[in-house]
Amino acid sequence: MATERGVDGWPWPTMRDYLVEKLPRMGGQRVDEMLDEGRFVDESGRTFRRDSPFTPQTFVFFHRDLPTETPVPAGIGILYSDERILVVDKPHFLSSIPRGRHVLESVVVRLRTQLGLPELTVAHRLDRVTAGVLLLTRERKWRRPYQEIFERREVVKKYRLVAPVVHDPAGEGVTATKSGWQVRSRIIKERGILQAREVPGVPNAVTDIALIGEHGGWGLYEASPRTGRTHQIRLHMQRLGAPIVNDPFYPVVLDTPVDDFTHPLQLQAWRMGFTDPVTGDPRAFTSRLRLAAWQ
Repeated sequence: MATERGVDGWPWPTMRDYLVEKLPRMGGQRVDEMLDEGRFVDESGRTFRRDSPFTPQTFVFFHRDLPTETPVPAGIGILYSDERILVVDKPHFLSSIPRGRHVLESVVVRLRTQLGLPELTVAHRLDRVTAGVLLLTRERKWRRPYQEIFERREVVKKYRLVAPVVHDPAGEGVTATKSGWQVRSRIIKERGILQAREVPGVPNAVTDIALIGEHGGWGLYEASPRTGRTHQIRLHMQRLGAPIVNDPFYPVVLDTPVDDFTHPLQLQAWRMGFTDPVTGDPRAFTSRLRLAAWQ
């Protein structure tokens, strides 16, 4: 972080006062502890003390505290690897990228460490609770070409999921097709709210859904999203009257401990296909994972 440019009459007598104001989530007590430990330094590596006078236009370097994380009890399967990309089977509960409470327990951080690939990053994301095919780029120079095929909706994705069997769903936005149903609705996701929601208006989310197997009142479904709205498949299964097994957000948000790995959402990014943006070759990758509720 960098201190700010301004005029005479700075409101912070010391660097400590500046840091406390600019790092409210850290709190004054933790800022003091880190100052005492010498963890705030300038560009030359000199440490700041509690009484160091505020100095404008100065870079301040520090490492944030990492949250305590419970290891996710599952490995990451490698589906494909070449000089540009890495395709993996992401397990349930493992975050795609380091974020919030999930830093070490993320695909990116785990694989950067295990494979010695410091520039490894994802070309797209899967929700933490969703398992399946995830594409990463090995070096920074390859990131943009592969990200752009997702942004342009040039990747064909198929998901598989387990939910109660329905044969004749009806309702607004549900249309029968030769293979199943197409669901259309308008979905919005507000910042800071866990659930996305459907609202009246022009549809911005479309999913093709087919029931491909039945057993004991439960169904195996295949979902092909034509758009990429947050929690789209989960909301559209709700609209069919068949909520996905073990969904912690829909129809209601469940108070599930972050280290409870006993009831994975039965949703899997099963297959991905695209034309390679670098070589022009067709690519297709299929998950080897099995949904626990459909064995």
